[in-house]
Amino acid sequence: MDVTLDSCDDPPAAWVDVVDAGLTAYSDAAAPLHEVRAMACIARDAHGRVVGGAVGRRWGTCCELQQLWVDEPQRGAGLGTRLMRQFEADAVRHGCRLLYLETLSYQAPGFYRRLGYTVELERHGFPQGIVKYHMGKALPAAEG
Repeated sequence: MDVTLDSCDDPPAAWVDVVDAGLTAYSDAAAPLHEVRAMACIARDAHGRVVGGAVGRRWGTCCELQQLWVDEPQRGAGLGTRLMRQFEADAVRHGCRLLYLETLSYQAPGFYRRLGYTVELERHGFPQGIVKYHMGKALPAAEG
């Protein structure tokens, strides 16, 4: 088969879409990805404005935190901890036994360590000495 390789720094969206669709088709045939479910715990102020949130997904007994954010004026008052504790409780309620996440060294590895997460992998080599951490935590079995 005659194949041409094209490399570019800003690939056309159509190329990326074809790769995504091909990988999705392959993965759907190999694993029950239709079972992956989104999860979120959102904090709102008295006016209903979103001031923080924990967003992720669950699949089987695994849960992934993809984003945690707290609005600047709310930081340092325990809201991030409350969001994480609720996100963890929701994961347990859905039968998850492991919660994992990735964070960068300038973000919140110390915060997650204080919540019981351990570093499973450190990835070095980013600019300015930034390190990426893959962290995890075993969750208790759901009661009842």
